[in-house]
Amino acid sequence: MSDSLERLYQAVIAARDFDPASSRTARLFQRGPTKMAKKVAEEAIEIAIDAVGGKPDAVIRESADLFYNLAVLWAAAGVRPEDVWSEMDRRERMLGIAEKLPKAPPKPLKASARFGEGPGRRARGPSVA
Repeated sequence: MSDSLERLYQAVIAARDFDPASSRTARLFQRGPTKMAKKVAEEAIEIAIDAVGGKPDAVIRESADLFYNLAVLWAAAGVRPEDVWSEMDRRERMLGIAEKLPKAPPKPLKASARFGEGPGRRARGPSVA
């Protein structure tokens, strides 16, 4: 897969200077990163809707569109596919390939949570017989 995305990225780089009248890629570069970001978001939303709707063929088609628009946005942002692969390798070493890094470090547990108290739980006092 990374070979396909690398070829796509290189094709996007080559097409960015084409005539915007005949190249969708050149047109996206002309319109700038805001338009590129909107296209990435649109495709991601379409994928989610199609997945929820049980349309795997549509998910496949829209995923290809997402990869294209992502490659355009990467090129505009100066991000190379190998930069993303390096980040994926780093994450795999930390958490495994199937995990996403948390946005923030986990918060330490409060003392009450460590001792079995907290929402829906009462602190236990001495038993009275």
